[in-house]
Amino acid sequence: MTVLPAFDALADFDPRDLVLEGVGKRVHVAGSGPAVIVMTEMPGISPHVARFARWVRDAGFTVWMPSLFGRDGAVPDAEEGTTVFKRACVSAEFRAFAGQGASPVTQWLRALARHAHAECGGPGVGAIGMCFTGNFALSMMLEPAMLAPVLSQPTLPLDDPAALESPAEELAAVRARLEREDLTVLAYRFAGDRFCRAERFDAYRRALGDRFLERVLPDESANRENLPPFFRDVVGGPHSVVTVHLIDEAGQPTAQARDEILRFFSMRLYETVRTV
Repeated sequence: MTVLPAFDALADFDPRDLVLEGVGKRVHVAGSGPAVIVMTEMPGISPHVARFARWVRDAGFTVWMPSLFGRDGAVPDAEEGTTVFKRACVSAEFRAFAGQGASPVTQWLRALARHAHAECGGPGVGAIGMCFTGNFALSMMLEPAMLAPVLSQPTLPLDDPAALESPAEELAAVRARLEREDLTVLAYRFAGDRFCRAERFDAYRRALGDRFLERVLPDESANRENLPPFFRDVVGGPHSVVTVHLIDEAGQPTAQARDEILRFFSMRLYETVRTV
């Protein structure tokens, strides 16, 4: 099992400070080809998140990895990770609880998709959200440049496992677009994930119909070795499909999920030409 460093300097990424919609954020960019936005899981851009971003880059894409919370490149201990989590829950950029609607930061992320598409070209942009950001790729479908949304263990809202972060009107608009343009949403979770439960995927299925392609991985397929403290002590079970709990070995369900995501990006951003 590969053991990642305790800190990743992200030296092979180009750090850019972008101001979009009047809001400035740092975005780490690497690679060439169509743009894919990789949104970090809680509690920040860890070496595991950066590893996934490099897999996307090496598959032939320009990765845009915005810094949304936490310390970039760090593996925080359980206390620091919990502090980052609590701070995000009360931030004006995020809507962590049911009934609050889509997180305002998704407006900035849609602007990032437009910016990345203008720079990188191609038919459009892909995006993956994980954990706290898991639903954001779906909200980004309100931006016409977004073509390939992936939801990995979407955890919001935190207080209602059967609720969705997207309000009804947003879901209706996204479903209409998916059907009009013959697009789909890929989504992943572990069967026993206590933060992203079966009720949430049931709700997505009701909202999006057969445009929602769900993948539920068995708990025993999750990595249990060398877990960072936040995931060992706070998360406490299978959760992060393409990062901490991924086993990078042929035939492993998590590695197969990663490869399916890369094929999905390739199909949408390389192998098809938009006609709508």
